[in-house]
Amino acid sequence: MSADAPVPTRMRKHSLVIAGHRTSISLEDAFWIRLRGLAEARGVPLARLVAELDAGRGEANLSSAIRVFVLEAAAGQ
Repeated sequence: MSADAPVPTRMRKHSLVIAGHRTSISLEDAFWIRLRGLAEARGVPLARLVAELDAGRGEANLSSAIRVFVLEAAAGQ
């Protein structure tokens, strides 16, 4: 397995531009993979999907809001 191969529990940090500012988000590979799939299924860029989640997260931490979103999508909610 190469160093870049996804490992479900490995944390990865990605930088995205959200609402005009650059931010870094740390998530496990498993969440990044599923989040990218959800963005693709919706026909939107990953940054746009994350921006939508950011706008609706309230007081929640962005990484936590993303994890909950992915889990709810997996559960069909």
